[in-house]
Amino acid sequence: MSYQKLRVIPVTPHIGAEIENIDLTQPLSELEVKELHAALAEHQVIFFRDQPISLDDHVALSSHFGEIHIHTGPATESKPLAENPGIRMLHFDENSVAVAGEKWHSDQTCAAIPPMGSILHLVQTPPNGGGATLFASMYAAYDNLSPRMKIYLDGLSAVHDGRRVFGPNAPVNSHPVIAKHPVSGRKLIFVNPAMTSHIEGIAREESDAILGFLYAHCTKPDYQVRFQWRDHSIALWDNRCSQHKAIWDYYPNVRSGYRIQIKGTGGPIMA
Repeated sequence: MSYQKLRVIPVTPHIGAEIENIDLTQPLSELEVKELHAALAEHQVIFFRDQPISLDDHVALSSHFGEIHIHTGPATESKPLAENPGIRMLHFDENSVAVAGEKWHSDQTCAAIPPMGSILHLVQTPPNGGGATLFASMYAAYDNLSPRMKIYLDGLSAVHDGRRVFGPNAPVNSHPVIAKHPVSGRKLIFVNPAMTSHIEGIAREESDAILGFLYAHCTKPDYQVRFQWRDHSIALWDNRCSQHKAIWDYYPNVRSGYRIQIKGTGGPIMA
């Protein structure tokens, strides 16, 4: 795609692009918003450097993509702000015993309608490139399945059980294993090891084997980008067609910032 205002620099063949020539501390023009939507649709996750945004700026950016999604299930490693529960603080240091997102996942897939995306702004980052986030393209993962596996998976649904992550009061919902993105129309794989418990309608042993294959397939390095954070970097990702994983290689250093999730509008639809 051709961009008039933004400079969009792809960082891998399948997923990820850095966005330049934009100031997220200032109100965005219609053209900038339009091109951000286009860049996200094209690259699934977009990155920004040197953007010291305020919490109000963070909310303003998210408003261009939809309403704020309120986290489903009890608070765990991330904590909602008292003044705005739609913003969650992620702060990890020498006192942390675990960090959020260490398993491959898409955010909140246990919800009836999972969020369409997330925006993470890290204010303080570990030294020496620690605390990176891996993102993987579920478009690329689907495209590289064998034709016979695509036929087998088509029409199956899987249970996403939030109790596996958030405890007994979290929701449980079913979603298609192969979904179609509501914007791009592209097919994608929609299961993840953090939330998905089993495929419905088949024996548990068969389900475990198929999910094990899909988890390994979806996280091949071929489909990934690794984002090395710096202070005041931002990642905005499409939750419907990507998965991500946080790397906790920085103990006892600090990694601290804020995340907003954006409401889904039906999520991926059945292929």
